[in-house]
Amino acid sequence: MAGHSHAKNIMHRKGAQDAKKGRIFAKVIREITVSAKQGLPDMNSNPRLRAAVKSALQINMTRDTIERAIKKASGNEAGSDYVEVRYEGYGPYGVAVIVETLTDNRNRTAGEVRTAFNRAGGALGETNSVSFMFSRLGVIRYPAKTATEDEMLEAGIEAGADNVELTEDGHEITTSIDSLFAVRDAMEARFGTPESAKFDWRPSVTVALDEEKAVAILKLIDLLEDSDDVQNVYANFDIPEDVLAKLSA
Repeated sequence: MAGHSHAKNIMHRKGAQDAKKGRIFAKVIREITVSAKQGLPDMNSNPRLRAAVKSALQINMTRDTIERAIKKASGNEAGSDYVEVRYEGYGPYGVAVIVETLTDNRNRTAGEVRTAFNRAGGALGETNSVSFMFSRLGVIRYPAKTATEDEMLEAGIEAGADNVELTEDGHEITTSIDSLFAVRDAMEARFGTPESAKFDWRPSVTVALDEEKAVAILKLIDLLEDSDDVQNVYANFDIPEDVLAKLSA
């Protein structure tokens, strides 16, 4: 029975991983579709589409799949009419949460987001109810081995970045939302393709969480990210390293 149970656990875990991978693919394809539909289907003339395609390649999506999504969007086929909708609210313990979605059915998406907040002990609010506690900016990331701290700083300044910082996760270059793609292209010409280049919401104040509170907030984020319509989730919590270690154990 123990061996049988172990096999079932492996199957369940693999199924969960496959489902998560499928959701990630679906979200990236949706971003490609919207990017191609809103601008030109040519990556060289459409910075947002170029960023979406690079994200797709980073998760090992095939070029055939990418090209089909672009063709479908540029051909105005039925089923590709997605709109961007942002939701805001408070999770448990007063944590501010911003949810970015791409949806073809506002009622469905609003219902799923509201249900996730309610199930986790939070509450969905009105637009701009929490975004005033965040700054909108562009973020570009490179591995630490890409260049020295001074080299990256010099390149960032020349490209027009607002800030360049070497963190434990690598080089982080921040920009205004209007200059993200121009700075990314300049950095890419010098250092190659970055790990990521995207818009971000950065909180101006954070809420420190203990283990119990962290579990509750992470439950909310998991519930939100289970929706195919949800592209990104941002929140103003801070989980100390010792608490993260316990949660990962």
